[in-house]
Amino acid sequence: MARPRKPLLSRDRIVAAALALIDEEGLAALSTRRLAAELGVSGPSLYNHFATKEAILDAAADTVVTQVDLSMFGDGRDWRQALLDWGRSYRAALTDHPHIVPFLAVGPGLRPAGLRMADAVFGGMVEAGWPPAHATRIGALMRYFVTGSALGSFAGGFVGDADVYDPADYPHLGQAHLLAKHQRQIDSGAFETGLRALIDGLAVQFEALAGPGTAPA
Repeated sequence: MARPRKPLLSRDRIVAAALALIDEEGLAALSTRRLAAELGVSGPSLYNHFATKEAILDAAADTVVTQVDLSMFGDGRDWRQALLDWGRSYRAALTDHPHIVPFLAVGPGLRPAGLRMADAVFGGMVEAGWPPAHATRIGALMRYFVTGSALGSFAGGFVGDADVYDPADYPHLGQAHLLAKHQRQIDSGAFETGLRALIDGLAVQFEALAGPGTAPA
């Protein structure tokens, strides 16, 4: 009986394995030697598909960004609703892969999906009437906010031992030991509160502009 063939090595298979490794163990775990071992191939065979480890990391990061919905910037949604919907989709993609967020936070570089996202957001804001300089700032501040919210958990940073929060030292943290038990609810609620506050603030600025293309006072 013929021996079963190993799955052919491909860019998609390499990227999927790299992202799985990062998800499980973090960015520091990714090396060409470790990745080759996970795939059951020799290290040099990876270079038939990617020139460097950094190129693999770029592709893995871009795979995450492809999961972000951008349809709201081309289907006629009001810019406020578009930012709300995009922000939620963006955060969902990042929270599914939190270990790669520090790499994504530095910007899109030359990654196609990242550049398409930047283009969609900028174009959507300009078409809605924002001056180009403002549109650039909006894209930047949304990235700061979303990636920051996905970098870690506020609620998860509190220990579950009530004795840690001695009222003599921390008179307002009597319930802090309960926060970690409700991590998802608290973190999601904080994100929604911040996202709505951010967009409400932008709406005030938008109304203060004299018209499309007008520079701020």
